[in-house]
Amino acid sequence: MKITWLGHSAYRLEFGSSVVLIDPFLTGNSSFTGTVEDASKGATHVVLTHGHADHVGDTVAITKATGAKLVTNFELCQYLGRKGVAATDSMNTGGTTDQGEFSVTLTIAFHSSAEMDANGVLHNLGLPNGVVISPKSASEPVVYHMGDTDVFSDMAIIGELYRPKVAMVPMGDRYTMGARGAALAMRRFLPDVPVVLPCHYRTFLPLAQSPDDFLREMGDQAGRVRVPAVGESFEV
Repeated sequence: MKITWLGHSAYRLEFGSSVVLIDPFLTGNSSFTGTVEDASKGATHVVLTHGHADHVGDTVAITKATGAKLVTNFELCQYLGRKGVAATDSMNTGGTTDQGEFSVTLTIAFHSSAEMDANGVLHNLGLPNGVVISPKSASEPVVYHMGDTDVFSDMAIIGELYRPKVAMVPMGDRYTMGARGAALAMRRFLPDVPVVLPCHYRTFLPLAQSPDDFLREMGDQAGRVRVPAVGESFEV
C-alpha cells in the first residue's frame, strides 16, 4: 500500500486498483502545497470520518471530477448528496460495507459533527466516527484512521476486532486529544500497531505545531511513529 499524507487529517491510500481519499481537506489547508487535481487523480473512493469542514473539504468537487464513491455515515451521505455527490454508500457506527477490493467499517469517536448554514443555523451531520479500511488482500495492511477523537479504552476492542497495522492518530490538542492522550491510546490500547502516523496538527495556530511532544510521550515506543512530510508517499 502506498500512503500519502496530504496535511491535517487527509490521506491518500493506493492499493490494487483502488485509490482511497480519507478526509480530503485540501483547499484552505495551510499544510497542503499541491493541487487538488493531482492529489485526487484516479480517486475511486472518498471516505469521511465526520462532517466538519476541515474533513469534508473538497469532497464534492473531487467526486464530481473523478466519479469517486462517497462512503460515510447516513446523515452526511444525505447532506452531501444534496450538494451534488452522485455516488454514495451510507452506513453507521459499527457497520461494514464491501467496496470490492476492501471494506470500510465505521467505529466510534468522541467529537462532534455539524455544519453551519448561511443563516448561522447548525445542522447535525450524524455521529463522528473513526474508519477502518480493510483490504481483502492479505498482503495489504489494515488502516485505522481515528478521525477526530479523545482517547477511549474501547480502542483496544477496535484493535482486537480489526488488527490494524497502520493508525492515523490526531494529536494536535484543542479539538482532539493532545500528545499525552494520543500516546496513551497507542501505548496502552493499540500496542501492536507497528506504523503510527500523527495528524491533525500544524494546520492552524491553536493546534500543536509539531509532533515532538507526542514522540516524547511515546518514549521507548517512539520507533513505531512515522512522521512523513506533507505530500510524501511511502510504502507499507
